[in-house]
This record gives sequence, structure tokens and C-alpha cells, in this order.
Amino acid sequence: MSQDERVPKVQRQVGQQDSKTEKPVGQPAVKPVESPAAKPSEVRASLSEILGRAEKAYAAYTDAQKEVAKAYRDSELEAEKSYRDSLRQARNARDEGMIQALKVRDETSVKILAARTEAMAQAEQIYRKAIGQAEQVAKDGELRAKSTYDESVKQILRTYEEAIARADRKRTETIDQAWKIYSRESES
Repeated sequence: MSQDERVPKVQRQVGQQDSKTEKPVGQPAVKPVESPAAKPSEVRASLSEILGRAEKAYAAYTDAQKEVAKAYRDSELEAEKSYRDSLRQARNARDEGMIQALKVRDETSVKILAARTEAMAQAEQIYRKAIGQAEQVAKDGELRAKSTYDESVKQILRTYEEAIARADRKRTETIDQAWKIYSRESES
């Protein structure tokens, strides 16, 4: 059915409704105001205008959907970048800590070897006793250095794991927030 055919039918329905309305009792009949019939070209222009507005509204809606999807993707990429940065920082901190622990161990070893040599020089008169004492000092120092090293490594690894856990929680929270926002936008 074309638009031209629909217009007269609508006008006929309006005319039928006017005749169906009841007049209140005791009041004079009111003559309905006749409106000029719309021309088919005016109706087409009006429909074209409405169709144009609807197309613009739909285009705006699809653009908004694209923007929401882009914002979600950008948020997800930012969260992933933040996670990678945190992971890199944690690795760097771990590596620096390991280097520092090795340096402390080496310095402690050097100091202990110096103490050993000094003890041996002073113990020339009582050679065997001094040698034994020097060896004992060296062993104890090595054990302390190893213990210090082991403790430092444990602390560094604990810090590293905590940093990774925080970065992972942050990434998960950010992605969850982005999904919630995206879900609300999608439902609307």
C-alpha cells in the first residue's frame, strides 16, 4: 500500500471518530472544525523528514555504541599496559635486589678474608691455635654472608610476588569496571 493510499484512509478514520463521539446531554451540538486535508506531497515531505530524523538518531546510536566499544578497548589496553609496566618494575626491582644482595655477599666475603689474613699474621707465635681461630671466623662469616644473602633473596622474591599480585588485582579490577560500564551501556 503506498503512502497516497494510506493518507485518505487515515483521514476517513478521523472523520469516523468525530461522528462517533457522543454529545453531552443538554448542550448544543458543537460543529467540529474542519481541517484542510493534507496534500500527499506534504505528507511525503513530513514522512521524509521523520525518516531522516530516525536515520540520524540511529546513526548517532551506532556511533555511541562504537565509542563505548572503543572506550572499553582503550581501558582494557591501558589496564594491560599498566600490568606490563608493573611487571617490568617488579622484575627490575628483583634484579636490582639480587645484584645488591650479591654485592653485599661479596663485600662480606672480602671483609672476612681480610680478617682471616690479619688473624693469621697475628697468630704466627701460636700458629695452630690462630689458624684454627681464623678458619672458624672465616666459616662463621661465610655462613653469615650466606644467611644474609638467603634472607635478602627471600625478601626480594616476596616483594616481587606481592608487586605482581597487586598489579594483577589492579588489572582485574580495571577490566571488571570496564565490563560493568560496557554492560550498562549495552543494556541501555
